[in-house]
Amino acid sequence: MLTPKILTTLQTYTPRLFLSDLIAGVTVAMVALPLSLAIAIASGADPGQGLVTAVVAGFLISALGGSRVQIGGPTGAFIVVVYDVIARHGIDGLLTATLLAGVILLVAGYLRLGRLMRIIPEAVIEGFTIGIAIIIATSQLQTVLGLEAENVPADFLGKLPVLWAARETIAPGAALIAMATIVLIVVFRRLSPRFPGLIVAIGLTSAAAALLALPVDTIAGRYGALPSSLPWPALPDLSAQTILGVLPSAFVIAFLAGVESLLSAMVADRMIEGSHRPNAELLAQGFANIGSALMGGLPATGAIARTATNVHAGGRTPVAGLVHALTILVAILFLSGPAGQLSMAALGGLLLVTAWNMTEPRRWPERLRMRHADLALLVWTAAMTVLVDLTVAIATGVALGLAIRLARRDAPTDWTPPER
Repeated sequence: MLTPKILTTLQTYTPRLFLSDLIAGVTVAMVALPLSLAIAIASGADPGQGLVTAVVAGFLISALGGSRVQIGGPTGAFIVVVYDVIARHGIDGLLTATLLAGVILLVAGYLRLGRLMRIIPEAVIEGFTIGIAIIIATSQLQTVLGLEAENVPADFLGKLPVLWAARETIAPGAALIAMATIVLIVVFRRLSPRFPGLIVAIGLTSAAAALLALPVDTIAGRYGALPSSLPWPALPDLSAQTILGVLPSAFVIAFLAGVESLLSAMVADRMIEGSHRPNAELLAQGFANIGSALMGGLPATGAIARTATNVHAGGRTPVAGLVHALTILVAILFLSGPAGQLSMAALGGLLLVTAWNMTEPRRWPERLRMRHADLALLVWTAAMTVLVDLTVAIATGVALGLAIRLARRDAPTDWTPPER
């Protein structure tokens, strides 16, 4: 079915459901706001673009999607590809690639290709996710340690020697703020998973850095003031030269958006004992990425961690996702000044926690018990992601995975989505 879930859920909507969705939407917005800023910065984009993406794409994914509780926005999975596109083609090229990715997702949805995402081997998905996590973590070392290093290469092997050479320039203040942020996030999650610990932890450590006059950069200090309104929509560069240049990246963005959103929807189904509509979800991702590109935002998809936060906070219909997007819009309109004072080191600490969670450390004992071919495929995909690039990792990983499946013959036709 291509019908958005919101049309189904509103038929039996009640004031009690609205109250639950309202609380959940505001709660998940408090998680999404700092993450959106951090992901945009790590991607090499303007931090305001992360907020625009959370509002525009987040609203469209909930309004048009095939899941009852999916929360959409910018995610860590896109950091690597977005950084690469910006480095090669600039922000204009990224907007074109995002719009093209949205069109690709629309075509996939109308052709009802949602179910085909399930043929992608689980080892490939886990492999490139772990690879992306490693890249995110290393990309934040300069920020969280306050290293004074110039012209740091983007590639993993080139980055490490430059950062090592700058090891004597570690700024204790930045390292202290980053470590305190990590500790507070972990403590808040252990004490109360429903508590919006991310924004509180970053707010507390940023305030401490200001009160103690620590030499730590803030968002506004490095990038200027955050936007206090949404931009006007505008078409990106659609010249033939630009389209041909970014088309491979557009396919990668579409692939990641499709896989990540459907994976998140499957995890959500298990949490609420529901059933999502995969093709409607692909259509929503398509419209969301087109909308984000027109508003100057970043690629977007369903976010597993934010979706889980929504469910744990009581969200049960797409209205919670709409509230989440509108809450971030209110923050843009009225709280852009305070948000600009958040510490860069604190956001770096948040991304280190995000990278750690992406590797799902609790699942490593289970992974080590995998069939040897599957474990080798996971390691291969992760290594290709880190050492070469995501496109090569996905292409070779899927090809090898399907070859293993054909050779094995007894492989299951489906896989169990991981808990993240």
